[in-house]
Amino acid sequence: MGPPDDQQSSPAPPGFFLLMDPPDHTRYRRLLTGQFTVRRMKALEPRIAAIVADHLDAMAAAGPPADLVQEFALPIPSLVICELLGVPYADRAGFQRDSVLLISFDLPEKDREAAMRRMTAYLGDLTAHKRTHSADDLLSGLATHPELTDTEIAGMASLLLLAGHETTANMLALGTYALLRNPAQLEAVREPATVGAAVEELLRHLSIVFVVVRTAREDVEVEGRPIRAGESVTVSLAAANRDPRHFPAADRLDVAGGRMGHLAFGHGVHQCLGQQLARTEMRLAYPALLRRFPALRLAVPPEQVPLRVGTTIHGVTRLPVTW
Repeated sequence: MGPPDDQQSSPAPPGFFLLMDPPDHTRYRRLLTGQFTVRRMKALEPRIAAIVADHLDAMAAAGPPADLVQEFALPIPSLVICELLGVPYADRAGFQRDSVLLISFDLPEKDREAAMRRMTAYLGDLTAHKRTHSADDLLSGLATHPELTDTEIAGMASLLLLAGHETTANMLALGTYALLRNPAQLEAVREPATVGAAVEELLRHLSIVFVVVRTAREDVEVEGRPIRAGESVTVSLAAANRDPRHFPAADRLDVAGGRMGHLAFGHGVHQCLGQQLARTEMRLAYPALLRRFPALRLAVPPEQVPLRVGTTIHGVTRLPVTW
């Protein structure tokens, strides 16, 4: 996820390493790398599957129709990242509100800064509590590092909390929307054996983090165009993921095609740290949803599903479904 251009010029909050270059970026990221390995995500699978099943049970008990965003797509990754970090899920209203503000690019910078202050203050207080009330969670683990201040840990946790639920929540909702509009594609996502490749195609096709902003540290030339040191460049991940030179029929969703090599998680040193967690959540959630509700369909015409606008992460604000 790349911040809005005016946010690029502001100093990065302590610990919020997405907005940093090495060596600071490297120092913070290295402390977290072991938390998001494929092996660690494999160990989390039973708990994630249980969270998914609990929300499907609740949907079934309440009956149709349902808003898939509020009942499924948002709470699952929110609960997972809260448990991983050690953040009380009961406090979700506050950080979910501030997360939306932080990814909005049509708000004044002062509003985003206020949201960041609220989030880091909350997580800073929680970190201070973890220093004397340790638990088996990521925040408690970070609190054992004497070289990290509570403010730095709060900044790191803010980034993980923001990215850990906003991105996956929007992929779950928007991916389901795309599949319900393309029912012939559903079968590959319904089956655990083929869902992995299908998830990669949904990531490519939807590109929910559609741009990143970078600033050149020195003069460079890209595709014959000079970029001077200090100039900012907006990189379209969505355009790269639909490059016809790399992806034949790039504008077509083809979940059975096994198309790999996308840039949905970025590239290089800033490639998404939590990509394996996101993949695991999608790989478990999509087939569970479609197998539990085989007659799942939109409850409104497709054009009436409200898309998110004015944010750096693409998605839908509501997804009315029935079955």
